[in-house]
Amino acid sequence: MSPVWLKRCLAVCVLAGLQACATVPGGQASDPRDPMESFNRAMFGFNDALDTAIVKPTATAYQTVTPRWVRKGVTNFFNNLQDVWSVVNTAAQGRGQDFSDSVGRVMINSTLGLLGLIDIASDLNIDRHTADFGLTLGRWGVPAGPYVVLPVLGPYTLREVAALPVDFTGDPSYQLGGTTDAQNTATVLKFVDKRANLLGASDVLEGAALDKYSFVRDGYFQRQRNRQYDGNPPEEDAPE
Repeated sequence: MSPVWLKRCLAVCVLAGLQACATVPGGQASDPRDPMESFNRAMFGFNDALDTAIVKPTATAYQTVTPRWVRKGVTNFFNNLQDVWSVVNTAAQGRGQDFSDSVGRVMINSTLGLLGLIDIASDLNIDRHTADFGLTLGRWGVPAGPYVVLPVLGPYTLREVAALPVDFTGDPSYQLGGTTDAQNTATVLKFVDKRANLLGASDVLEGAALDKYSFVRDGYFQRQRNRQYDGNPPEEDAPE
């Protein structure tokens, strides 16, 4: 699943989503932030079925057969690459302290941490500030837009969807190896490792949510709101 494939898939999904938005009758969506709810629920159902049949079993097997220290190293390695992209975005957002922390994390973990395999920066209490281009657009005043669920990739807002091509190009974790096969392998490993780290959370979701779609959607908006306001959102929870 190379960045080129992801970009093509993204273009198709955006067109399909816009068409679905135009065909959803007024008032059908239960949340004004989610005018494409019919389309999104269909995509959520597809993703959930795919996860049940393929992704979750693969992640479970990965967790079972791979030693914990190896999995931790893989997670740290990809987090360090993501921190490189966070350096760029925190700079673009004018967040001086977050930029300084991100630079420090990359320098320490890339050297003393053996190319990021060991997260020494966290042990030194240097905070991690994940920042992508979608968040940068939000800091620049671009509205979030409607909620969109993409096949395989999951929940986003339209602003984050528009930012994905930039993130795929700028994030070093999507450019590993320089060849399509190497990029495919790295992307799949990153995806499986991330899903393995969420196995416990997905079990909680299965047992707690009467409507998984609404639960995930509301959780996504809460997470994005917390990111937008550095973990201190205003008390009023007005839709963005």
